[in-house]
Parts: sequence; C-alpha cells; structure tokens
Amino acid sequence: MVKLEIMGRGESYELAPTKIIGIGLNYRDHIEESHSVKVRGFDREVPAEPVIFPMTPNALVGPEEPIVIPSFLADYGFDEPRVDYEGELAFIVKDRCRNVRPEDALRHILGFTCMNDVSQRNLQTGDKGGWYRGKSLDTFAPAGPRIVLTADVGDPQSLDIRTRLNGKVVQESNTRHMIFSIGDLLAFLSRSFTMMPGDIVSTGTPSGVGPLRPGDTVEVEVERIGVLRNTVRAEAEPVGPAD
Repeated sequence: MVKLEIMGRGESYELAPTKIIGIGLNYRDHIEESHSVKVRGFDREVPAEPVIFPMTPNALVGPEEPIVIPSFLADYGFDEPRVDYEGELAFIVKDRCRNVRPEDALRHILGFTCMNDVSQRNLQTGDKGGWYRGKSLDTFAPAGPRIVLTADVGDPQSLDIRTRLNGKVVQESNTRHMIFSIGDLLAFLSRSFTMMPGDIVSTGTPSGVGPLRPGDTVEVEVERIGVLRNTVRAEAEPVGPAD
C-alpha cells in the first residue's frame, strides 16, 4: 500500500488504481535515442496516436522504498541484462469518466506526482506478449513523493522534469515537449476504457534513459511536485528446502 501526502492539504491519499497505464515514445528526443534501447516496436517515427502499455499495481512503491531487481532474471543468462530508469510525470484520475474531451481533461484529474517507469529491457525485448512483464515487476513503479492537486500545480504542460542517478543529472526536459498533451492522453484513453477514480497514467519519459545497478540511488524531480528518491538493490536468492 502506497500513501502519499496531498501537498498543502494536511491529508494523504492511498494509491489504489484499478489500472496503471504507461505512455511510450511521448517525447521526440526519446524517440531519437530509442534505437539504442533495442526494444521491439521502438523506431524513429513519431507515433500517430499514443503508445500505451499496462503496468500492474504490484509494481507500485513509494518514495525511499527500494527498487528490487529480481533474482530470477539470472536464470535467463542474458548477455547484457539491463534494467532502466525512466523519470516521468504521472497523473491520477479523479472520477469515473468516459469519452473525455481534451479541453475538459483537467476537470477529471485529481492531481500529479512523479513516477519512475522502471523497465527490464531484456524482457521488454524478448517477451512475445510485449512490454507487459518488463514494466510490471514488483517495485518497478515508484511514485511520489507527494500529490499536487490539479488546482495547485499550475500549467502541467510547463513543468521542468529531471532524473539524477547517484547525484548526476541524466535526464532533463520540460513537459511542454510531450508529443501528446495530458488532455490528448486522457481523451484517447477514455475513448477505449472507462477511467476510474485512482487510476494512474504515467505520461512518458524524455531522453537520457539508462541502466540501474544495485547500490544506485535514482531521483526523479518534477517542478512544483518534488523529488522521488529510491535506492536499488538485488533480490536475495531464494533459499530452497533443507535436505
């Protein structure tokens, strides 16, 4: 269970989404670098409509909780195992909504937070089912450190966003560079799915994605929201039954 404070309101909000939806390839500079990530479906074409994928609620963790790289990945013997950070702005749906118009989207958004769309690239590349598993491993969706209500965030399409790895800035952009705006995203999604209170949409990452390793500290910072900080560790090998 992840509870986040609501900034300036003296109360907290429990993240309990019926669905978490990720957005891929929503910054032009990330499209340019995507060929180096070698994930099926990544190319240099600007998408005609949002690229969406599911993330499961078990992946959610809060600020200061560890990102845990699962031990079972070693069983695959990947030549170059890779787990990446992706700093993003996320929004939380306020009410049950369907067929939302882009210009009405903010009325249906409770607020905004930072998210790290942690991605296991080998699974994302190799799984015939697509990106689902590589995006939904336990602890792979850190969110926080707080929720800023829509009324308090200002213009969500003009927020600086950056990611630091061990104190070094590795991603830096602004939400004005999104290909599909927040209004476009909620309109597109709500045509296909009834969006429910608490659903989370992570709006995509700018360029600069890169690998995480045990011992790292990764920070995602979005202007007006704050810094989401998580450490990275390897999962302990499971202990089998005694002989």
